[in-house]
Amino acid sequence: MPLLALLVLALLLAAAGCGTRPPAPSPPRPSPPPTPSPSRTPLPSIAPRQRDVRVPFAASGRYAVVPGGAPARPGRGSVVRYLVEVERGLPFDPGEFAAAVHRTLNDVRGWARFQRVDHGPVRVRVALSSPRLTIRQCRPLRTGGTLSCWNGTRSVINALRWAKGVPQYGGDLAAYRNYVISHEVGHSLGHSHRPCPGPGRLAPVMTQQSKSLGRCRPNPWPFPARKPREERRDRRSEARAERGPG
Repeated sequence: MPLLALLVLALLLAAAGCGTRPPAPSPPRPSPPPTPSPSRTPLPSIAPRQRDVRVPFAASGRYAVVPGGAPARPGRGSVVRYLVEVERGLPFDPGEFAAAVHRTLNDVRGWARFQRVDHGPVRVRVALSSPRLTIRQCRPLRTGGTLSCWNGTRSVINALRWAKGVPQYGGDLAAYRNYVISHEVGHSLGHSHRPCPGPGRLAPVMTQQSKSLGRCRPNPWPFPARKPREERRDRRSEARAERGPG
């Protein structure tokens, strides 16, 4: 084949892209990353929250008293002695659970002043329990493995509710935990269930808020209107400042 014909054939093949590699792409220009769809937007990397803990239906079935103690908050009035138990095998740190219980019980909006000990005699035992142990401890009451109870000696706290809360609290797990401790310990102090007093009002802490709020608003405290002593002192100081010198 004449040399001229070979050159023409080569040019035609190159133009058709047959049997040749595409030219090396030029360096891409920076462009903003594509916006992912809302359903696939990755969540920020944060430490797992307690509500993400997987609670087994059954653990060991045996309680262990959390060692150590903590004093009652300052103030007047009698002190209630109590201890904390955690069922062995649950995915919760016993010390953290005991500290959370103590903060709730000694809040100024709570029932009284509570001293945590690790031996008897005590007025109440606060016991974190698997659903199966809750069913056993609460009989003849029916918890369905989802509710907590007072069984005459123990405030039995269902670990499933401690981990997940309830929809009525709108995702505020800390507030629900305050409620369930206040409610079950309230039974140990002789308080009975109370109904919702009216639409839009705060539910009494002895309302069965784990089941329903009725038409009330959630409330985890026996005395929600109480204020810490420091806050009361600050308000008195502000009132004096507004009045000016006498």
